[in-house]
Amino acid sequence: MDKKYGVYICSGCGIGDAMDIDTLVEAAEENNIQACKTSPFLCGKEGVEMIKKDIEEEGINTIIIAACSGRVNYDVFDFGNDKIVERVNIREQVAWVHEPDGPDAVDEEEDHTGRHAQDLIHMAYAKVKSMELPEPYKIEDPSKTILVVGGGLTGITAALESANAGYKTVLVEKEDKLGGWLNKVYKMTPLRAPYTDLEDPKVEEKVKELEDNPNVTVYTSAKIKKIAGGPGMFDATIEASGSEVTERVGAIVLAAGSIPVKDEYLTHLGYGKYKNVVTHAEVEEMAKNGKIVRPSDGQEAKKIAFIQCAGSRDPERLPYCSAACCVESLKQAIYVNELNSEAMTYIFYKDIRAAGTYEHFYKKVQETGAVFIKGEITGIKEADDGTLTVESEDVLLGGKASVEGVDLVVLATGMTPRTAFGQEVELEISDDEAAAAAEEEKAPADNIIASDILNLDYRQGPELPTLKYGFPDSHFICFPYETRRTGIYAAGSVRAPMDMAKAVTDATGAALKAIQCVESTARGAAVHPRSGDLSYPEFNLNRCTQCKRCTEECPFGAINEDEKTNPLPNPTRCRRCGTCMGACPERIISFKNYSVPMIGNMIKAIEMPEEDEEKPRILVFACENDAIPALDMAGINRLKYNPWVRVIPVRCLGSLNLVWIADAMSEGYDGVLLMGCKHGEDYQCHFIKGSELAEIRLSKVSETLDRLGLESERVKAIEVNIMDYKKIPQILDEFAEELEELGPNPMKDF
Repeated sequence: MDKKYGVYICSGCGIGDAMDIDTLVEAAEENNIQACKTSPFLCGKEGVEMIKKDIEEEGINTIIIAACSGRVNYDVFDFGNDKIVERVNIREQVAWVHEPDGPDAVDEEEDHTGRHAQDLIHMAYAKVKSMELPEPYKIEDPSKTILVVGGGLTGITAALESANAGYKTVLVEKEDKLGGWLNKVYKMTPLRAPYTDLEDPKVEEKVKELEDNPNVTVYTSAKIKKIAGGPGMFDATIEASGSEVTERVGAIVLAAGSIPVKDEYLTHLGYGKYKNVVTHAEVEEMAKNGKIVRPSDGQEAKKIAFIQCAGSRDPERLPYCSAACCVESLKQAIYVNELNSEAMTYIFYKDIRAAGTYEHFYKKVQETGAVFIKGEITGIKEADDGTLTVESEDVLLGGKASVEGVDLVVLATGMTPRTAFGQEVELEISDDEAAAAAEEEKAPADNIIASDILNLDYRQGPELPTLKYGFPDSHFICFPYETRRTGIYAAGSVRAPMDMAKAVTDATGAALKAIQCVESTARGAAVHPRSGDLSYPEFNLNRCTQCKRCTEECPFGAINEDEKTNPLPNPTRCRRCGTCMGACPERIISFKNYSVPMIGNMIKAIEMPEEDEEKPRILVFACENDAIPALDMAGINRLKYNPWVRVIPVRCLGSLNLVWIADAMSEGYDGVLLMGCKHGEDYQCHFIKGSELAEIRLSKVSETLDRLGLESERVKAIEVNIMDYKKIPQILDEFAEELEELGPNPMKDF
């Protein structure tokens, strides 16, 4: 690409009041550019037309926009995929966070704000000079078929939504008929206004609608034997009725559901010991048969006690809330009232969790005369006649609460995802790999349980990585449905504990995500979180040493290995985070618009001031997903911090290559700060392990700094999220104070 450069500088939104725009023009013209223009309203019609005119008449195809944050007005400054556009944030991260330069400051040392903006323009030029236009990775004849695994309410809904949107859909169910849990349900909780009336499951209608849809292929009594490939080209081998068939699909919705907690989690409440202690599921069966009875003698139960959180919200059993238990008990309390108006119901609870529209349902149950007792169960005893006494601590009234002569105790059991069952997978490694792993710290391996559901043909294991309770997820706050295997979306109670109403909306969301995936893959674009990104990692295998760091550290299973143990990338699985690029010691991995040399050139693009001229100069590598938004929010709120900070956005701290630290120190920066997402069990990292990997790599930096004769305290990593924006000034200023105590970087004058 024969580049023609244009730099366009906005003076609006207070930028022109904070610095001398002419000095920015002079800085831009120090580089080999063909045009440099300013506008008081660059994102307005006249400003955009000015840029478009230069594109048409001057052939400008590499554009630097020095204005507001790249997180805003991205549609305004979209000039097509055949143009390189780099945004330079001189508003939120310069003009709005530093004191304005005085009128005579242009030739004075106090020209800190303007100098910051000039440096950012130089860095942007260095970046676009190294940048090439991304070429989308397109596969031949990509499949847009959606595979749904699981034929319960969630699976049926996901399949119908996909098919009704016009996409071929394949549904696989392990049982001999569709419906799953719905087949065992007497009535469903209300799904529509007025949210007080129970609804018929209508399983047969749902199944018929599915089977009559020409876009749907259904396999029952079936299982997935193997899934190979990636988005747009998954090959699913399905074993059904004694034969095998392979379906080429573009994306997968996992709707495998959940099962109740283990029986041993309920023994402390008398389950398995007393015949008249039953579970929710057993009451559903009774209700379908028309009468709720005592299992001990078949007599109709007239006094029934529901015990909430049976085995749930218990650190020794199931620590989390299972979400659906409360509304299920409320529903069954209605059963009791409808089937026997003289029956009495007691509900022992820790908290009644009936959020949103279920509040209406909760009030209806209260009107039936059900007695609600808030407290912990302290004991259940059986009398000679088989009746039970339920004892608890009454939290609201104080003291003990005891209900005697109970005919039936119903346990509101929690749910465990089907992905939580099986043996934990330990990947086989050679003796050499084991020895190498022992010598260096690595991020904890993914928790993968061989649950025999998807049977993925991935180097990283046969199933989805799971969170600590067995739920497969990717980023539980920002990216619901997405798992750590690109193109595979979890929905329903296999993804998180939920009730039926939530499972329906969950299925719809997962189906839409799957559709987004197949369409983006067909265009050669990333799906998430860098939605629309056309770049992908390229490998110079001639220099590969088969160290396997890229295959081991990729959070998404996007890299397998060939027979010679070279990395074998699967670009459609890739999420473009660059973790492989940061992991590679030989620096053989790069993107056309993001590479190790490119960031190195940005670091070296500015002239470092003399030792006695400035306070400590700080280089910040900031994660584009949390740290950059936090820095922008600090600017929006006009929070002031020192002007000696230079920020380089990175896709993820996982892409950090240690050579950048050496480059920064050699260039004369006094300190380097890594700003990334929170990691650990409740991680916030959009790329799962990026910030964690960066900190692990950082633990090896001291050796590099020692070799340069520098203190390891000059490089530091911190965790931030977007809501930490108020802490940004303190974080940056305190680091500057620490560097002042250490003194200037001795390499500054070299």
